[in-house]
Amino acid sequence: MNCEGLVEALSDAEITHVVWLPDSETGALEELLDGHPSIRLVRVCREGEAMAIAAGLTIGGARPAVVIQSTGFFEAGDALRNVAHDCGLSLLLLIGYRGYSQHPEPDKRADSAGRVLEPTLEAWRIPYEILEEGSEATAVPRAAQTVQAGEGTRALLLPE
Repeated sequence: MNCEGLVEALSDAEITHVVWLPDSETGALEELLDGHPSIRLVRVCREGEAMAIAAGLTIGGARPAVVIQSTGFFEAGDALRNVAHDCGLSLLLLIGYRGYSQHPEPDKRADSAGRVLEPTLEAWRIPYEILEEGSEATAVPRAAQTVQAGEGTRALLLPE
């Protein structure tokens, strides 16, 4: 993952806050976001908390993005269901795709997190895109624009 390119794309998309729970893959974002001139880093303890905080920021007029790992996405399911489906709020999710690089075919990945992420997003009716190296410059602003227009939650998957 190109952390510098991702932060630049978030800034270009006018994201105001990154609601984040650190993990091994996205840990490099902390140094880039801590003290960033236009993006405020909001650290959380649990992924469900990230969804609630991002919802509050959205209601308050901010433009947040949630950055979590796939296993945390699973943990946050009920909070996301409530925010996205019951409340009808649109969130931008950047999800670390744990197990993605193990095998090109999801059913053959040893890590169950890598096998079930995409089917879970499909079941939850959350459109997603896998961020390939260098695609963040166009994918992040495009997804952010859709979210900011209130057209529903979108997920960008960060291969690990």
